[in-house]
Parts: sequence; C-alpha cells; structure tokens
Amino acid sequence: MSAERSATPLPLARLGLIGIFVTALITSQVTASKLVGIDMPFSIPLAGSTLIVPAAAFAYAVTFFASDCYAELYGRSEATKLVNVAFAMNFVLLGLVWLAIEAPVFVGSPVDQSPFASVLGSSTGVVAGSMLAYLVSQNLDVFTFHWLRDRTDGRLLWLRNVGSTATSQFIDTIIFITVAFILFQGMPLGDAAGLIVGQYLVKIGVAVFDTPFVYAVVGLVRNREVGASVVPSD
Repeated sequence: MSAERSATPLPLARLGLIGIFVTALITSQVTASKLVGIDMPFSIPLAGSTLIVPAAAFAYAVTFFASDCYAELYGRSEATKLVNVAFAMNFVLLGLVWLAIEAPVFVGSPVDQSPFASVLGSSTGVVAGSMLAYLVSQNLDVFTFHWLRDRTDGRLLWLRNVGSTATSQFIDTIIFITVAFILFQGMPLGDAAGLIVGQYLVKIGVAVFDTPFVYAVVGLVRNREVGASVVPSD
C-alpha cells in the first residue's frame, strides 16, 4: 500500500494545538526586543514595584499551555517530537527574517531599513539565549509533566500543568537572562536578578491563569476524539 493511501490525517484538534504552539513560539521570537514594565501595587524583592519583562514572555508562556495539552492528550514521545521540530523551525524563521532585512529596501517603503532591521534583527545574545533556553526548558517541561502524571496516576492535571511549567520556566528564565543579558550585554547581576524575578513571576501567573483552559481543551478533545489516537502510549 502506498504511503499516500496508508497515511492517516491528523485530527483538527491536534493540528490546532500544533498551530498554537508554533505560532506562539514564532511570535515570541519576533517580539523579544521590546521590554515591558508592569506596575505592581506592592514591592517585590529584587524586582521592586515594577516587573520588567520582554514582551515575548506572554507569547512564550502560551507555548507551555499548548505543549501541556499536547502531552496530556498524545503522550510524552509525541510532545517531545513537537518541541524538537519547532526548535528547528526557529532557524527557518531567523533565516527568513534576515533575508528580509538584507533585501534592498524600496525608496518608497513606508518603513525605513534602519527601524525594520532594529526591530526584527534580534541581537546575537538574545537569539543564543532564547534558543538554548527553549531547547532545555521545553524538553524539561515535557519530562516533568509526565513524571508528575506517573506519580499521581493520571490525576491532578492542574498540578502537572502548573508544576511542570513552574519548574521548566525557572530554568528557562535563568538561562535566557544569563546568556542574553549578563554574558552578551554585561548587565550587572543585581539588575539581572530583578529581570529574572519579574519574568518568572509573569510566566507563573500565566500558567495559573491558563489551568482552567487546559482542563477545558483536554476535556473537549477527549470527548470528541474517541479512540486510541488520544490515549498516550507512554
């Protein structure tokens, strides 16, 4: 039987989760250069009363929502494949972005070459930090998610959603800030510590906020997709 005839089309929900994951990941890459200040009604140790985070933190947090849903529905090995294939797609994104930057600008372009390159052309440090942090933290997220799943006998979805994200995002934030800001930009350790605290708190807040949505998505998909394809094999 030919590969074309034997291939089984992916369910719409599965394609949707893949699409959300990749879209959020790509969005986080192209929005990483902007820093956002979030005013707090109280002061936080090391961070102060204003949390300073890259704008990419919001989109990047969505990737953990999508990967946790995907891991719960389709198993550890499939989630690991998703994470690693998406990692490779980052290089495709960077290649296309730099191609657009290097292409000659038209004299009547509404956006000049300098601001276009400044916004889209992430620095070497930011790219190196984000790619290394992604590869480590996303794989750690999948591992921790299933480690918690095994030890709770498949119960307490909220625990593995928040617990896996809290663990992986802690490592992710430390790697990213250390590489991108301390090593490449020479940021003082005190300032970097505040940036780590602020970014980590925002990510954890998103993880807690999205927990009801993880329950909703997993429940909806399991109700609609009846069969072995939604039962994790590992």
